[in-house]
Amino acid sequence: MSQHTSPVLLTTADTAFPTFKIPPKAGIGFRTDHVADFAAGPVDIPWIEIHSENFLLPRTGLIGSPRLKSLEKLRETYPISCHGVGLSLGSAEGLSTTHLADLKRLYDWIQPDFISEHVSWSITDGTYLNDLLPLPYTEEALSTICANIDHAQTYFGRQISVENPSSYLSFQQSTMSECHFICEILQRTSCGLLLDVNNVFVSAHNHHFDPYDYIRNLPLDRVTEIHIAGHVAETLQDAENPETILIDTHSRPVCDSVWDLLEFTLPQTGAVPVLIEWDQDIPSLETLLQEAAHAQKLLDVASHKVKSHAS
Repeated sequence: MSQHTSPVLLTTADTAFPTFKIPPKAGIGFRTDHVADFAAGPVDIPWIEIHSENFLLPRTGLIGSPRLKSLEKLRETYPISCHGVGLSLGSAEGLSTTHLADLKRLYDWIQPDFISEHVSWSITDGTYLNDLLPLPYTEEALSTICANIDHAQTYFGRQISVENPSSYLSFQQSTMSECHFICEILQRTSCGLLLDVNNVFVSAHNHHFDPYDYIRNLPLDRVTEIHIAGHVAETLQDAENPETILIDTHSRPVCDSVWDLLEFTLPQTGAVPVLIEWDQDIPSLETLLQEAAHAQKLLDVASHKVKSHAS
């Protein structure tokens, strides 16, 4: 007769993780499709990123679910970055105190090297919208997001990096470019920049600006991490003006043009961690590791160039 035992329940105070740091190398996002691969033994990857909201702790402080136990095992082996998708830094009504508390419990327990959020909004009147919605680039929106970043950083007791958006429309009310808006956030707060190179490429195509100029005009010394991903092209069927737009789906391999943009960017940022994002139509772990290996080659080349210029 089999014997059933209750899961072990731990509190955050019971856990002491290694104090290693994320190296300036290529990592991957951890997805549940690859749980078995990671459980089978250490994966040859220097660091991983998780989506914060997928691993929020129960408010009792007890940690016992299979998902949280798997995160505990991962954190014992890999440096981790936490990427949030639900804090809604652009919300005019301010940040949810409940969500802030939920995230803080996770960050205090898992002690990630980096935490990040998006330049977007997704909450109104307590309702969560399942999207990262764009902001008008106005002084009012800028003041709002800067105040929310300051609030979150003070609450968490750690720096947040903010990610530049992928966008598909623009607002008539906007009084500045997206790049100017991002630069002003970095000027007015102490946050870092999570530079999503694919988002730059997607937005540049959709809004007809030069992605290389965009990157040249950023304060690249504030970049803490880089994301790259795949996108898809869709044609808007307009009788007079059919137009192809790019959609940031994270469902394809990184395209050559985005690899080229990353290769241009890395010598200017210096060696920083680069993440392969893949969230839909998730492939085998081997495919993800191959994408990471390509990114690592570009990192190695960029590091060599920087050292050559310095010597």
